[in-house]
Amino acid sequence: MTKKRIIIAIIIVVIAVAAGAAYMFYYQPEDNRSRIDLPIAEPVGEVEPVLEVVAEDLGLIWGIDFIPDTTLLLATQNNGSLYLIDTDSLDVLQIIGVPAVDSSGQGGLLDVTVSPDFAEDATVYLTYSTNNQAGDKTTHLASGILSIDELTLSDVNVLYVAEPFLSSNSHFGSRVIVDGEHLYMSIGDRGDKNFDDHVSQDTSNVLGTTIRLNRDGSIPADNPFVDNPDVLDEIYTYGHRNVQGMAIEPATGAIWQSEHGERDGDEINRLEAGGNHGWPIATYGCGYVTGRDIGSFPEDRDDTINPVYYWECGSGGFPPAGMTFYDADGFVDWQGDLFVGGLASEYLAHFRVTDDGLQELDPLLAEEGWRVRDVTVGQHDGALYAAVEGRNISIVRIVPKPIKSD
Repeated sequence: MTKKRIIIAIIIVVIAVAAGAAYMFYYQPEDNRSRIDLPIAEPVGEVEPVLEVVAEDLGLIWGIDFIPDTTLLLATQNNGSLYLIDTDSLDVLQIIGVPAVDSSGQGGLLDVTVSPDFAEDATVYLTYSTNNQAGDKTTHLASGILSIDELTLSDVNVLYVAEPFLSSNSHFGSRVIVDGEHLYMSIGDRGDKNFDDHVSQDTSNVLGTTIRLNRDGSIPADNPFVDNPDVLDEIYTYGHRNVQGMAIEPATGAIWQSEHGERDGDEINRLEAGGNHGWPIATYGCGYVTGRDIGSFPEDRDDTINPVYYWECGSGGFPPAGMTFYDADGFVDWQGDLFVGGLASEYLAHFRVTDDGLQELDPLLAEEGWRVRDVTVGQHDGALYAAVEGRNISIVRIVPKPIKSD
């Protein structure tokens, strides 16, 4: 090849690479860059909600939680990765030492909750699904010691295993929260379709329940069923299908949950200790195939707890994911409001707690086409942080920006 042809070939390669880079720059990052620093809702008092991208292309992020009094956010990726994200510098680092998971179906590395006493105990709680030697799976709860400097999770201790192990790949749950000295963990019904004799109404197992443990995994002596031989001591509530969100209301200390229905029938519940929350004997949902009602309507029974808010059969459903109460200073008018991620509905629902229950307000992120998997609050910046799926997005935040005067 002559020198002239070599030079021409090099020029062609350079042009092609530049064109490819321009294509990637325009068609992939452009969408996300265009969303940065743009108002996405009406002003809230003296600030306006502005959308910013925090981290991209991390896979399906299932749970997020802040390390108290820091800018550091932990995020679980369902295939088994745990990330540490500095929401100031936007650096993303991976933690090693995470338990092995089975991510088939709806399983994997699920929720993460940081100890409120992290400065003293450095403890992180994880829920995840994994299998036994026979290949059957169930939901686990574990604690570990997180070293921020070394990016390691050590001294991992399995606190609870939600037996029985099953071959099902669905409805693992699972959320975990810390309330004082106690842990609350939701466990799914594993997709049981035997509505006449359902596991969620069988209190000799923990499928379809919320359990309450001490932080070391032991069972509190004041659990609601400890003196009942027909109910497992760890059960706090039962009659659940597949809880996907759990949060503590700051004003009252009440524990709220968001839960998937069968076909529509999605719910937001306020837990009552020892309560039967109805699935599947009391629900507003209906059968996927038949479209027929399942059980009774909750208001027609006096032995189950009615949902605070629901999407009835035929409404199209929500269905809900992670949830949080807003308790920061950034959006003053949102203090005490409840935010719930929507999956198929593709928006972040906004509710105000009233004497009558919940009032749904205008949603956020409704124009983006994203499934909202989890949401939490940044105390350091007053922003709402959301794990979102679609177009390779991972984590975004809604920041309170002062309204510019003309």
